[in-house]
Amino acid sequence: METQTNIRAPRGTTLTCKGWIQEAAMRMLMNNLDPEVAENPDELIVYGGIGKAARNWESYAQIIASLKKLEDDETLLIQSGKPVAVFRTHENAPRILIANSNLVPAWSNWEHFYELEDRDLMMYGQMTAGSWIYIGAQGILQGTYLSFVEAGKKVFGTADLRGKFILTGGMGGMSGAQPLAGKMAGAVILVVEVDRARIERKIKEGYCDYIVESVEEAIQLVNALREKKEPASIGLVGNCADVNRELLDRAIIPDFVTDQTSAHDPINGYVPNGMTFEEALNLRKKDVKTYEQRAKETMAEHVRTMLEFQQAGAEVFDYGNNIRAYAKEMGVANAFDFPGFVPAYIRPLFCEGKGPFRWAALSGDPQDIYKTDALAKEMFAHDKGLVNWIDMAQKMVKWQGLPARICWLGYGDRHRFALKVNEMVASGELSAPIVFGRDHLDSGSVASPNRETEGMKDGSDAVSDWPILNALVNTASGASWVSVHHGGGVGIGFSQHAGQVLVADGSQLASDKIARVLIADPGLGVVRHADAGYEIAINTAKEKGVHMPMLKQRDDAK
Repeated sequence: METQTNIRAPRGTTLTCKGWIQEAAMRMLMNNLDPEVAENPDELIVYGGIGKAARNWESYAQIIASLKKLEDDETLLIQSGKPVAVFRTHENAPRILIANSNLVPAWSNWEHFYELEDRDLMMYGQMTAGSWIYIGAQGILQGTYLSFVEAGKKVFGTADLRGKFILTGGMGGMSGAQPLAGKMAGAVILVVEVDRARIERKIKEGYCDYIVESVEEAIQLVNALREKKEPASIGLVGNCADVNRELLDRAIIPDFVTDQTSAHDPINGYVPNGMTFEEALNLRKKDVKTYEQRAKETMAEHVRTMLEFQQAGAEVFDYGNNIRAYAKEMGVANAFDFPGFVPAYIRPLFCEGKGPFRWAALSGDPQDIYKTDALAKEMFAHDKGLVNWIDMAQKMVKWQGLPARICWLGYGDRHRFALKVNEMVASGELSAPIVFGRDHLDSGSVASPNRETEGMKDGSDAVSDWPILNALVNTASGASWVSVHHGGGVGIGFSQHAGQVLVADGSQLASDKIARVLIADPGLGVVRHADAGYEIAINTAKEKGVHMPMLKQRDDAK
């Protein structure tokens, strides 16, 4: 079923539900499907190929209806985007528990998933699509920016990438953060995207500066901007495999090469070369098996070009879309010769419990976010990178849907900040409650052997006990809503992950929950990495008093 419904979350302080937690869940679900936010809201698709907010429109309507009736001592259960039950619990329990796309391991593959989806028994929740805390491209913006900055430090010894050239692919929902992230880092970034409409959308949203039609035009613009050391973003209409090959043939080697196409989903997320975009869409409709084969073959060529760039001296890394796994399946034996971004640049932050923390203003008033920005800059004035990030975000990030902010805060900082924000809600300094959430891509909430947990020090890459424990401890601690998903980021069969959201409504109950959840949630990230033997995490656990019964024994065993 398709609809042309134009969904927009309510603003202001008028409740349409029986409590602010229920109201927040309803508004954030609706915000996920706001045309400013979602990639394809008419089909309930938020981002990442087919990442949906609800299974179908009937389920969406029943979720909204259930949230409006839900009492403060009840919990709504969501099974792959469908509301299936309401049970009486207690006021400290989550108001919503969500499980999306979870399959028994032996059945955990795209083929079985599609069989279930065709029978309307399951949906793909991605990460924050099906857990109702997506905030548009800003949600991955800081993480992408940090990856570029850390790559710059590694290769050039500086975080300033002025005059440097980044080549990448993809300008969809999440990948649409790439052009602005590269520009924020000071680079000239060329983003290849097969769908012209996506580039045009990102230009309209302020995430991309230029659109070009040919490699020749792109090269001329890149060179002109690099010479002036002018940070800029360029969208090139084309297929990554073809564009990369032409650049190699011309002996043009970027400083950095990555990719963020939705290659995790060969059918709905990646477009084969050798045909126009429209021809590819027609092939997908008429012969999905041939389409999938052609897409994987193109992925293999795409990865081969990335490996050639690496051999030629570029800093090459995977940005978490599982393209290397599909390339290896198609015969590229050395597909994993370039690393993923987490082991290459981000893991030390995970060891400190840092990750993509985010919050949104339920009032819809940008001033509420600017006031929280000022608080963050005051509380963490010693962190020059964080202060600089907020300053850049205020100047360069346009709101999509409800005003929101992303900020990588770690263990010990998240709860202190959220408690202060809750006080601001209570005093009326903020005009309505604030929703705190995060990406499922966080320090202790995901098992993804080709992405977040790639190359773990102790070999525990595929252990998915950790995201399950994360969901359990967040439920026990009283998060407002908790989710357990499968397959986000890298596709069915390749990841398990969990999310949590908290509502700061100014109440003492909210303060109590914040003090529990926002210690336990990032704290498990410290624990997960300390248990794997990372010195930064071990030291963080000791310095900040994270209680790990066997930490001393691990130290003694060294």
